[in-house]
Amino acid sequence: MSTKSTDALSRLTNALKVLPNVGPKTAQRMAYELLQHKRAGAEELVAAIQAALLQVHHCRLCNTFCEGDLCDICADHERNPKRLMIVQMPVDVASMEAANCHDGLYFVLMGQVNPAQGADLQAIALEKLISRLQQYEIEEVIIATNFTAEGDATAYILSQLLQNFPAKVTRLARGMPLGGELEYVDAGTLAQAVYERRNIK
Repeated sequence: MSTKSTDALSRLTNALKVLPNVGPKTAQRMAYELLQHKRAGAEELVAAIQAALLQVHHCRLCNTFCEGDLCDICADHERNPKRLMIVQMPVDVASMEAANCHDGLYFVLMGQVNPAQGADLQAIALEKLISRLQQYEIEEVIIATNFTAEGDATAYILSQLLQNFPAKVTRLARGMPLGGELEYVDAGTLAQAVYERRNIK
């Protein structure tokens, strides 16, 4: 194998390691699979990634991913604009919508506070959240971060920040499993946690 082709293979393997939970061995297997058996799929993957990088950005209001100025939920005039749920990732919005338990709008932090991994306040979109709260009349803010150590730390920071705003602040009920992530909680449990949310301010 030539040095040039080896460099290209190494570059592909290293690029695949950017994906979560993909280590060197897994990345190598994925690279071999794409090159040996899935070349057409690899070309489609490249095209899809390039299109997404060009077309997908953050919703002006809620910070989730979308292709327009506003996502479909923020553009829906039938939603309650005075009830705002704060979640960590776009997948959490999908989970809440599947549970059909929230008629308001969302704000997506796009991360969580995790000092152990160097993720401090810069890891979440606090400035954009503050701007949202300052510009729009919000009556209730629901903190819906995960019930993990990182999610609880993020919730604490948010609760302190929200002391400066007049909105009522609530947190999902502790019916959620300890260490639970919204993405993996069933719709019934998720809905119950929303309905039984507790005041923290």
